[in-house]
Amino acid sequence: PDIPSSVSFCGKDIDLTRYNMHEGFDRELSSFTYFHSTTMLLIKRANRYFPIIEPILKANGIPDDFKYLCMAESGLDPNVRSGAGAAGLWQLMPVYAKSVGLLVGGDVDERYDVTKATEAACRYLADAYERLGSWTLAAASYNVGIAGVSRRLAKQGVDSYYDLFLPAETLRYVFRVLAFKLIAPDPAAYGFRIDPDDYYKPLTDYHEATVEGRPIDWAAVARSHGTNYKMLRELNHWIRDYDYDNKAGRSFVIKVPNRDFRRAR
Repeated sequence: PDIPSSVSFCGKDIDLTRYNMHEGFDRELSSFTYFHSTTMLLIKRANRYFPIIEPILKANGIPDDFKYLCMAESGLDPNVRSGAGAAGLWQLMPVYAKSVGLLVGGDVDERYDVTKATEAACRYLADAYERLGSWTLAAASYNVGIAGVSRRLAKQGVDSYYDLFLPAETLRYVFRVLAFKLIAPDPAAYGFRIDPDDYYKPLTDYHEATVEGRPIDWAAVARSHGTNYKMLRELNHWIRDYDYDNKAGRSFVIKVPNRDFRRAR
């Protein structure tokens, strides 16, 4: 694929004429252009999850480009979990998720709730931007941590992500986000021919219901609402097991599939 002379991230133009910038971007753009099956699935999934993510980013003052960071983090798979314990679309770690009020456990884990996880990611990114003064550095910190970026900036005496020496994974990180930004809106330009009917549709054919009491048997809840446990999990990824003791007496709002929920089109 052709490499542009510049590309923008969060409203800032990035010069790609420097050899290391050109080659770093070329590596990621080429990788995802020719990583056909994975990239095609990412593009299809974006049609399902971007309509949820985009308004939340906007409401929290986070640049729209960060939806591509979400692609880089999880491949837009809401059930993915890393070996380090990060989970969900935004790959939130347990300690951070708990610190912003999400339930994290083996039976209920709100890191898998797309809406709540996006809100939590926005809080992190807003804090990172305030402390680091740059959206690009905030993006890098999502991979290596705010302290990790701050320490390296101070030690190296620079103030830009593009002048900062970082671990190999983090050096590639923002370029990976930028590659998705170019490919996802115009997949045909990179060789991906996807029929409009093949994009994954947003899962909007549902109604909401409140569940409370102790204990909660999710399979029984599903049956009482005219569906089954499998379909309940399809809309509520944060349900991670059959039962929840609910010692704290919480109430949960669940999405219940309607009659035509399973129809692909």
